Amino acid sequence: MALQISLLRRWVAVTAAAFLLVLAGYYFYARRNVQNALKQVPEKIGVEIQQTAQGFSVSKSEQGRTLFKMEASKAVQFKDGGRTELHNVRITVYGRDASRYDQLYGSDFEYDPHTGDAVAQGAVQIDLNGNPGGATQPDQAVPQQLKDAIHLKTSGLVFNQKTGNASTKELIEFGLPQGSGSARGFTYTAHDNQLTLQSQVRIVLDDKNHTTLLAARGSIRKEPRVILLDAPHLQSATRRLAADKASIYLRPDNTIERLEAEGAVSLENQNDDNGLQLHADRLDLLADASGDQLVSADFSGNVTFSAPGLQSVKGDAGRLLVRFGANNQATSLRAEQNVKLRQTSAEKGSPQNRSNDIELTASAVDASIANGDRLTHAKTDGAAQIAIHPSASSSAEQTLVTADEFIAKFDDAGQLVALHGAPNARIVNQNSGQPDRVSTSESMDAAFHRGLTSITQNGSIVFTDGTRKAYAQTARYSQNNQTITLAGSPRITDTGMATTAQTLRFNRVSGDAFAEGDVKTTYTALKPQPDGALLASSSPIHVTAQTMVAHQTSATALYSGDVRLWQDANVVQAPSVEFNRDLRSVNAQSTNLTPVSTVLFQPGPHGRFIPVAITSKGLQYVDSERKAKFLGGVKAVADDMTLTANEIDAYLDPRGNVSNAAEGENPNSALALGGKLNRIVAEGSVLITQPGRKAAGDQLIYTVADDKFVLTGGPPSIFDAEHGQVTGVSLTLYRHDDRVLVKGDSASPAISQTRVAR
Repeated sequence: MALQISLLRRWVAVTAAAFLLVLAGYYFYARRNVQNALKQVPEKIGVEIQQTAQGFSVSKSEQGRTLFKMEASKAVQFKDGGRTELHNVRITVYGRDASRYDQLYGSDFEYDPHTGDAVAQGAVQIDLNGNPGGATQPDQAVPQQLKDAIHLKTSGLVFNQKTGNASTKELIEFGLPQGSGSARGFTYTAHDNQLTLQSQVRIVLDDKNHTTLLAARGSIRKEPRVILLDAPHLQSATRRLAADKASIYLRPDNTIERLEAEGAVSLENQNDDNGLQLHADRLDLLADASGDQLVSADFSGNVTFSAPGLQSVKGDAGRLLVRFGANNQATSLRAEQNVKLRQTSAEKGSPQNRSNDIELTASAVDASIANGDRLTHAKTDGAAQIAIHPSASSSAEQTLVTADEFIAKFDDAGQLVALHGAPNARIVNQNSGQPDRVSTSESMDAAFHRGLTSITQNGSIVFTDGTRKAYAQTARYSQNNQTITLAGSPRITDTGMATTAQTLRFNRVSGDAFAEGDVKTTYTALKPQPDGALLASSSPIHVTAQTMVAHQTSATALYSGDVRLWQDANVVQAPSVEFNRDLRSVNAQSTNLTPVSTVLFQPGPHGRFIPVAITSKGLQYVDSERKAKFLGGVKAVADDMTLTANEIDAYLDPRGNVSNAAEGENPNSALALGGKLNRIVAEGSVLITQPGRKAAGDQLIYTVADDKFVLTGGPPSIFDAEHGQVTGVSLTLYRHDDRVLVKGDSASPAISQTRVAR
């Protein structure tokens, strides 16, 4: 971005040279120095010649120092109109402080006293030389060493002695120590000390970049000391700078103090790697005291910039201030006034493989620069927003990130790789037709690689996604699998459901949640279900486990590892439990080592309820059906009786409108009514065991109201230690009075085997 300041210095030297040329001519012709000199020449020696002079000089001095000296080998004054010719003219300008040794050469000059014009009849050449040691050398001594001389050549120079103005319409050529230049025509006006190069200003440097400065017109003023350029155009192999107008302000020693460019200012870096383009209404360049080193470049007014590439960057601001270090390389920049910066993907391929577009909006941004053209770090000044959205579709979900301050880090290619926002970080995910997903935290850190890869939040995190809310101390979002991981006392709530664990994860697309380690879930805001049973209360339903997978769309959660689910005194324990919140259904599974375990209740004496502990390999229960289906190796234990079977269906009484007691109350109270047995239907290898008695069959129906067991299939049999074994088509046992009814038919008559005492 650094302007070729050495080229500007040479432009100053060229325009200063033309100024000195006119100044020398002015002193030569002013006060009729020519006429005074001609009065000294011998008598006329020809018909056409009035006066001639051989070998004379004219000089002007102040305070003992020569300002300039003019020498001519011959002067001829003609009778016709008093015209005067000067031959082999040489003018030397020393300057008021003897710091110059500039020389002007011309073979022929012609002076007309009537018009006051002195016209060079041939080529005019100028040599510009600095003489730093002039003040310590004898007056008019030739410098011991001449360095970096600037050579100029023109013709048709006209100087008017009456006005002090000078001009030429011819080509002006000049040679520089490291290049050359030219212009077409110049004028000098004495009343305002302004020198103007009329057109086609061109300077070419012999540097590796082949830098060229073009301008439609140029001028130099003495007060203030400034060079004015119309339509300046600076072109090198890698950069181009152009504007409608430019003003170069000079110090008294003609070094550059600052440059002001106005109107359609454009800077283009034509390097294939980034192709930076910058446009503004105005540019202010400031140089240091030497005039060789840039201090700052201040772009203002409708500033826009772009850098095409694999991930193109575009931006705009009201002002862009660039600061420079050694070798005129940019070291930092500051963008102000409604700053917007957008990085877009230029990659080809499917939308899934293309990176995100990123847009920064801020009141101000400060950035550090390496090697003069590569961003390394950037920081926003004041609150800012970053928008991240897929490049494939503008209607797809976008992410808005805000914070009081952002700090960005860039890689060696100038691409964004890390972003830190704090304090008051806020992330909003927006998708058309859906509520916003909002996450707040004390700080956030985003990682990028060809687009966003992850976001990590820290401190007092609150996440809101529709009805779901999450809380934690740390959260990490992975773009790859669209998953957010919470840690640090994480908690998720969703429509009357609250879950805590050591780690919580949820998928932003599917809404599925995952919990690991000391999982605890509480379902609240439950309405009582009078027609339900085991889980029909309005009391909270609690679940503890080691892991959980919750499906938001189906309101289903799968708990694994030492699962315990309970409401009031009704408990289900199993290695794995799938629970549906809306249906209040349970699907429990066992392992080889741990069965499914639950407790139901049956009426006992004195209005109390007897717990029935049931274990199995599986349990299926839907509260609206009031049926608990136990599968595989079922074992039910109640008081003095044990029932085993392959399957058991336990039908429960409706809970009704009984008010719920407080949690932890005696299970024999009304609290236990949710698991009150109505009847049991058992299938396969049914076995009832009581003290001193066993009954077996293929099917069993037990009705709680009359405490009656009906066994069929097998055929059923009952063995009593006192009465022996009885077999029939069906056996009916009454537990309250130990009666047994045996039924048979013609095909299968009842058989009794009575034990005989010995």
